[in-house]
Amino acid sequence: MKKYALIVAGGKGLRMGADLPKQFIELSGLPVLMHTLKAFRQVDDIHITLVLPEDHMEYWSSLCKSHQFSIPHQLAVGGDSRFQSVKNGLASIPEDALVAIHDGVRPLVSTQVINEAFLIAEEKGNAIAVVPLKDSLRKQELEKNFAVNRANYFLVQTPQAFQSKIIQDAYTAALDDNFTDDASVLEAQNIEINLIAGDYRNIKITTPEDLLIAEAFLRN
Repeated sequence: MKKYALIVAGGKGLRMGADLPKQFIELSGLPVLMHTLKAFRQVDDIHITLVLPEDHMEYWSSLCKSHQFSIPHQLAVGGDSRFQSVKNGLASIPEDALVAIHDGVRPLVSTQVINEAFLIAEEKGNAIAVVPLKDSLRKQELEKNFAVNRANYFLVQTPQAFQSKIIQDAYTAALDDNFTDDASVLEAQNIEINLIAGDYRNIKITTPEDLLIAEAFLRN
């Protein structure tokens, strides 16, 4: 099955505290988003679609020119929510393919994780990258809180890979857009989710501290 990457970059970066959306902030000399596309370019025979808000298209084009960024990719117009942006992007993907949906601000994703996601998705229909919790975990209920077994929980990452028609149908059937990731959209259709090992280095750039961590990983 042909492989497609759907990279979603519609965030405003409010928690970053910067005027520039976080996907465009420079990381080791390149905008975060360019590192993400470079990571997926390492996968053989992959087609990349980048989902951007319409009012970011011209700025992205100017960044590509100024950085002489030539990795082939097509653009899709994002929506008012992540859900709508992914749905718009999925419309450009053939029904008989594999698609890995990925946050544009996860620039350190490894080729190993991407390839594993595609492999399991082709075999089982979907594959979701996760990592175990390192810290102890407590749950708050009303005015009380209590410890829970962290072994029962995972941190969810992207990529989240799917046979394309399965995830397209799930997005079409969804009754609302209150989903935080793509696995949840699929799960709402009573489809079992398959977990694969993610990578602790595959961080999501959300706050200024994340940029420092990402810089350190890139230096090493």
